[in-house]
Amino acid sequence: MSSPPPARRLRLGLPRRAFSQVLLMQVAIAAGVAVLATGLFLAPLGDQLDDQAMRRALAIAQTAAVQPQIAADLVTTGPSADGPVQGEAERIREASGAEYVVVMDRNGVRWSHTDPEQIGEVVSTDPGVALRGGEIMQIDEGTLGRSARGKVPLRDAGGRIVGAVSVGIEYDSVRARLINAVPGLFAYAGAALAIGALAAYLISRRVQRQTRDLAFSDISALLAEREAMLHGIREGVVALDRDGRVRLLNDEARRLLGVGDEAVGHSLDEALGAGRTTDVLAGRVTGTDLLTVRGRRVLVANRMPTGDGGAVATLRDRTELEQLGRELDSTRGLIDALRAQDHEHANRMHTLLGLLELRMYDDAVAFVGEVVGDHRATAEQITERIGDPLLAALLVGKATVAAERGVALTLSARTALPDRLIDPGGLVTIVGNLVDNALDAAAGTPRARVEVQLRTEGRTAFLEVRDTGPGVPVERRELVFTDGWSTKEPPAHGKRGIGLSLVRRLAERQGGGVGVAEADGGGAAFTVVLPEALAEPAGRPASDPITEAGPARGTGTAAATTEEESR
Repeated sequence: MSSPPPARRLRLGLPRRAFSQVLLMQVAIAAGVAVLATGLFLAPLGDQLDDQAMRRALAIAQTAAVQPQIAADLVTTGPSADGPVQGEAERIREASGAEYVVVMDRNGVRWSHTDPEQIGEVVSTDPGVALRGGEIMQIDEGTLGRSARGKVPLRDAGGRIVGAVSVGIEYDSVRARLINAVPGLFAYAGAALAIGALAAYLISRRVQRQTRDLAFSDISALLAEREAMLHGIREGVVALDRDGRVRLLNDEARRLLGVGDEAVGHSLDEALGAGRTTDVLAGRVTGTDLLTVRGRRVLVANRMPTGDGGAVATLRDRTELEQLGRELDSTRGLIDALRAQDHEHANRMHTLLGLLELRMYDDAVAFVGEVVGDHRATAEQITERIGDPLLAALLVGKATVAAERGVALTLSARTALPDRLIDPGGLVTIVGNLVDNALDAAAGTPRARVEVQLRTEGRTAFLEVRDTGPGVPVERRELVFTDGWSTKEPPAHGKRGIGLSLVRRLAERQGGGVGVAEADGGGAAFTVVLPEALAEPAGRPASDPITEAGPARGTGTAAATTEEESR
């Protein structure tokens, strides 16, 4: 025979769901408060009823003691069941509802009593205090049982104490009042408990909806997982409340936006300042995968509203991807240039082969020298005028690409830049973006030409890039520097509208600025001013051609020749 399955053990404890736990705790609290309030009310109620009974007994005794006829009858008659003192005492007892009204002489002998047989007997409790002129209230045992008592002295017309009056209120009636009050008190407590339970249920239902009927352990686990996820992912997360204040920033968002914990609790305008990044995160600019620039970083932002009226925005760092995209564009342009050069090189080789076959050796040597000299002259002109090697290499490469695209890239005769740049990488980015835009604008136009001018005054660098393209309309001269704004088709690797915005950010970061105007003869002229772009000269001779405003010796003729040939 198979063994019977083990019996399931009954597990006692709190329910798992937050709704049930909150309801149970609130009902327990409401019940506890109701019981406590009832107990606190009942505890002093007995004492209050005793005090009321004793004061009532004392008041009846005082009323009886001020009757002059009782004192006179006490002195002139003897104690008897049908005497005047007994008759007056019974009248007062019946009128007041007291249990008894006892009148006694100075020896403690009763002259009145509810039980006529007790008349003429000495009282069972000590009347000394009253006979000495004092008044007393107490709960005491007597011949009629436990009662609330009041005793006062009895005085004659001359004020002399001739006896005492003792009045008793049946204690069972006091206890009955207390017992009768309990059901009503419990009814009030039960009603209060029912209202509290209903309120607890409504609050618990609201908690159930807000917590989606999860257990507290599940909520705790979700919070722990959320913290781990927010601080572990490589995307920035910004949470906003319904008033647009920053509620949460993860580590990546702090890094990308360049802010700290002080931004939490403030609006985006206060935390980040005015700009496109603020507009995108605040929802003033709508769309998906919105591009924005923060500092030197290119960011992709998405915003999703939440059910409580707030929003969650995510940020991805696209800086490296944009750089790779621009390098990809440059590489494609270089490949196209190499293809064109391949055809041109084949034509030159055919020409050289023909000259050699015709035995025109001198003409062949001259032809080879002319071809090699053109490229050498361009590189030498650039390196003589541009002292920074990174920037010179950039312009040499751009000149080659421009030539293959049918655009003449030239340096202005005033170009002179020493090798003292503080941030050469930043200037390379600025020049590269402006030259790329100028080549795109000038390509395909008659006598396409791009002119670059780089000069310095003190420690300030001035850059001007002119092209023969269609130019920029006046109404769009501010829009062209906006993140994501472009008139060109986006490339396969991403979106456009970043280059000029990045140029402005880099210029403003160095305390400078950028502007666009119409070039002489048509086209666009972009101007960048970079204060404090150069380091102080370290003992460089004043005659160094790089530091002078004019061109280096011998280069002016070459540059002019190049420009004239390009025209």
